Amino acid sequence: MSRQIYSALLFLLAPVALLRLAWRARRQQAYLRNVGERFGRYASAVEKPVLWVHAVSVGEMRAAEPLIRALQSVYPSHRILLTHMTPTGRQTGEQLFGDAVLRCYLPYDLPFAVARFLRHYRPRVGVLMETELWPNLIHASRSAGVPVLLVNARLSERSARGYGRLGGLTHSTLQRLAAVGAQSEADAARLRALGAAQVTVTGNLKFDRGPKPADLQLAAKLRDRFGARPVLVAASTRDGEEERVLDAVDGMPPELLTVIVPRHPQRFQDVAQILERRGVAYQRRSENAPVRAGTRVLLGDSMGELFAYYAACDIAFVGGSLLPLGGQNLLEACAVGKPVLIGPHTFNFAEATQLAVDAGAAVQVADVAGLTASLRGLLGDAARREQMGKAGLLLMRQHEGATQRTLELVRRCL
Repeated sequence: MSRQIYSALLFLLAPVALLRLAWRARRQQAYLRNVGERFGRYASAVEKPVLWVHAVSVGEMRAAEPLIRALQSVYPSHRILLTHMTPTGRQTGEQLFGDAVLRCYLPYDLPFAVARFLRHYRPRVGVLMETELWPNLIHASRSAGVPVLLVNARLSERSARGYGRLGGLTHSTLQRLAAVGAQSEADAARLRALGAAQVTVTGNLKFDRGPKPADLQLAAKLRDRFGARPVLVAASTRDGEEERVLDAVDGMPPELLTVIVPRHPQRFQDVAQILERRGVAYQRRSENAPVRAGTRVLLGDSMGELFAYYAACDIAFVGGSLLPLGGQNLLEACAVGKPVLIGPHTFNFAEATQLAVDAGAAVQVADVAGLTASLRGLLGDAARREQMGKAGLLLMRQHEGATQRTLELVRRCL
């Protein structure tokens, strides 16, 4: 596919994109805010030089945190611009950095929209997190003299096959990147095979993330509210997984408290309805109250508290993995020394999952029955839980350093 055909298709699909925003706004009104930004219309002027970091949604935003803080420290005279594609990504950036950074939506990859974006902010460098390849944006940035890097880059075999079907469009887009910092040798090899030239293995920024003092203070408060009960946190669950988690804990000792934290906030009410249909006694985190003795499930209907949930639990299950969704980041649980259970579908976090399993920090289960058996075994074995937690902490220490290696790539481009 040529870039001209790609652009023509985007113009045809623009009305569909607007309809999709309206459809999503039925459950999350924030999708209808700042719509002009998605077409390159921005109000605030910027006087200082800009370093631009694109983190599409929540996971990428959290992964980018150590790099952004490093950029703020090394380049204090610059403003950091965070761009996102989802309201939850934008909200996460606001929670992490407040007014210390600029933020907006990245425009759709229409030539006129990306041109407006670049003219308005005039970034000195662009940093795209993980797997964000936008041909018109990267082409226009190159033409405007803005070096663009792809960092913390990961590319599963499935994604590589998809990009490969676009042939020359993928190749030319990757060729225009100033540098690529890949998470692993396997990611680097797949990116090179598709056309990327300046590829360095910098590691995974997620190994450099850890809890802040405020997270641990909140964890202590949560644990106090939980009481002396054993606690399972089922974190970042996706549509269809909550029922499976409830099946897995059915028949467990009644003192077990299961904390379910859905991945997307717009699903909080959906999960509440699931619990009500099944007759499960539950409370909401937003009630901010001690957990009653008869409560079986606490619905984690809050944002930005995942480290605290993990630090307050005895066992962590990481969602997005019981269904073929690719999994979510299990390293946050490792970073607070908790044993991890994860399902079979982890292609988005394949290397991190394998490292955690090999280190003895995580157990990968095949299905709900496997989750039940592993959970039952860990609940009855405090020594093994402690051993797995220590293995997770050691794993994090052994693989830290991606932030400094990525920062060096940015320095070279500047």
